Amino acid sequence: MAAGRVCRVRPDVPAVSRAFDYLVPEALADHVAVGTVVRVPLQGRRVRGWVVADDVVSEAPVDRLVPVLAVVSAGPPPDIVSLAEWAARRFAGPSTAFLRAASAPNVVAADAPVGRVEEHRPVPAPPAGLTWPTTPVRVVTWPPAADRRALVASLCAPDGSTLVLVPEPARAEALVRALAAPGRTVLHHHSALSDRRRTVVWDRARSGDCVVVGGRAAVWLPVPDLAAVVVLDETDEAYQEERTPTWHARTVALERAARAGASVTLVSPVPSVDARVAAAGDGAVLAPSPTFVRGGWPILDVVDLRDEAPGGSVLGHGIGPVLQRVVADGGRALLVVNRRGRARLLACRACRALARCDRCGAAVRQPESDLVCPRCAAERPPVCTECHATRFRAARPGIGALRDDVAALVPRTDVAEVDLDTADLPDAPILVGTEAVLHRVPRGGPNPVRLVAFLAFDEELLAPRYRAHEQAAWLLVRAARLLGGRDGGGRLLVQTRMPDHPVLAVAERGDPAAFVTEETAVRAATGFPPFGGLAEVSGAAAAVTAAVGALRAAGATVLERGDGPALVRAATPDDLAALLATVDLGPARSEGRLRVAVDPPRV
Repeated sequence: MAAGRVCRVRPDVPAVSRAFDYLVPEALADHVAVGTVVRVPLQGRRVRGWVVADDVVSEAPVDRLVPVLAVVSAGPPPDIVSLAEWAARRFAGPSTAFLRAASAPNVVAADAPVGRVEEHRPVPAPPAGLTWPTTPVRVVTWPPAADRRALVASLCAPDGSTLVLVPEPARAEALVRALAAPGRTVLHHHSALSDRRRTVVWDRARSGDCVVVGGRAAVWLPVPDLAAVVVLDETDEAYQEERTPTWHARTVALERAARAGASVTLVSPVPSVDARVAAAGDGAVLAPSPTFVRGGWPILDVVDLRDEAPGGSVLGHGIGPVLQRVVADGGRALLVVNRRGRARLLACRACRALARCDRCGAAVRQPESDLVCPRCAAERPPVCTECHATRFRAARPGIGALRDDVAALVPRTDVAEVDLDTADLPDAPILVGTEAVLHRVPRGGPNPVRLVAFLAFDEELLAPRYRAHEQAAWLLVRAARLLGGRDGGGRLLVQTRMPDHPVLAVAERGDPAAFVTEETAVRAATGFPPFGGLAEVSGAAAAVTAAVGALRAAGATVLERGDGPALVRAATPDDLAALLATVDLGPARSEGRLRVAVDPPRV
């Protein structure tokens, strides 16, 4: 290598947001490349960093540059380094956060990966009568209770590597075994593995010719020959990082696949609006036969509450005998009422219809005299759109005594409560609690779940969040997974004042096409993602105020919501990324903690 070669290094230091130029010593020249993890001097310290550019022309005189001290480890390949830089701009975060996610936990020798002989492997035909189009992105509707192993096997590339993302990777052992059965090399990547094991997976992945099964972090593995990407349950919120930067694995997977020329298949019982837009039209949205799809959902019982007075008991008529039958048959019943961060519903005193926004459909509030929508900020006079009466009352049920009320309906039966704070899952035939119970209870077993009842589902349907309908539908998906298909004997019970809501029609017919079409139209009309850019600015009040001022000075559209977080909107995600990249929020951060969450799911 020629003397005087210069590389650009991005230090792994939170307070440092720029890259620096360093000389590459002759002794290290053969081991330094884009992505290599090196150790460099910085402000009197020896720090770790990533080479983000090699053989560059430095703006500083070469004789003023200091050399790289050592090569620490192999790092992400150049294409992943470039992807990390893209993600840093798209999700308004430091690129080091993504480079860290793309690196092995432990040291890997900084030499070339072991070459392997690539084999052409036959791929089984798609199940359920499906055929795969040649479009780069396709969406597959797959019912919640149907086995997906044959589906995934048919989506693996015959040549090169396949990346399979799953929302709960630690529970994917059965899928891993099925994909490995024909002799493929299958790598299982998840956070429950030790650093040593994840390092082994990382090192093997960079040799290619494999199938990787993992969670959102697996999208950063250094697979060199990516040919296909499969995202199972693409609507699941587990794919979005809760900490900032709030990147989404589906978005990163789509970008990575487009750069690599790989196909992407997004699979879900209820495809998201984002998936439909990514597929660029109905031509790439596929589903098995209506009979197959409907059979993968449990029987739905809808309890119409429109004749019930607002503010009454959350337990509808007839639920007692249903619970008694479930317990007598040796089954388990889950009663779900969410009580954290949900809308306070208003109902007309005259006709008992719920008060909704006539623009976006969310539940409205009445802070003073007018009705105000917390989702789109629309205001209107306090007039019922059904009967034109002008008086409303709160209809939100409480669950403080719900467990005792349920216990009174089923004497001599153990009834327990479950929420996020419950340490150990109670061994009771009837569980009452938040949606956390859907995550905690295993499917099958000696006491299978035979009933899941959503006692206040309107709070989900009318929540002010712009993704409220998708999130409500996903609750039904989780319940369906516990209950099994239509022939399994389980029943899904939903209490509502809106029995004709499109979300419920999805569970009734198993066909989400009409629902997704309607959601897409609403999202496009309101300009929410993926049709517009959205970021939530939260933190210390002084910091948020300073950030809002800086953003508005740059021409941003900012919606302030009292003392809470502010929302920044832009015409497109790219416009939002450009805006956030140009605004200096450093002064605002000096005022206190500041968090900028791009594409927040719970707004």
